[in-house]
Amino acid sequence: MAFVIIGVLLILGNLADIGPTASWTWEITGDLWKFCVPFAFAAIWWVWADMSGLNKRREMERMDKKKADRRQENLTALGLGSRSHRKGGKR
Repeated sequence: MAFVIIGVLLILGNLADIGPTASWTWEITGDLWKFCVPFAFAAIWWVWADMSGLNKRREMERMDKKKADRRQENLTALGLGSRSHRKGGKR
């Protein structure tokens, strides 16, 4: 995502004539490649993240956390509390 943001900022800087990107040209023989590099890096990153399973692991971790939180909320709503509270013997 960071590479996409950098690419968009480069384009916006060129269109607004701000900074070093103001002098870059959009011609194929000119500086067009400079605008494309961050988007190419973003595509490479996304392919690598999908192939390595990084995205799937993060998604599974989020789902497991939601599941544990939901279970804890349900136990609290039923008045059972946490396990450490039940082991204490007081009710």
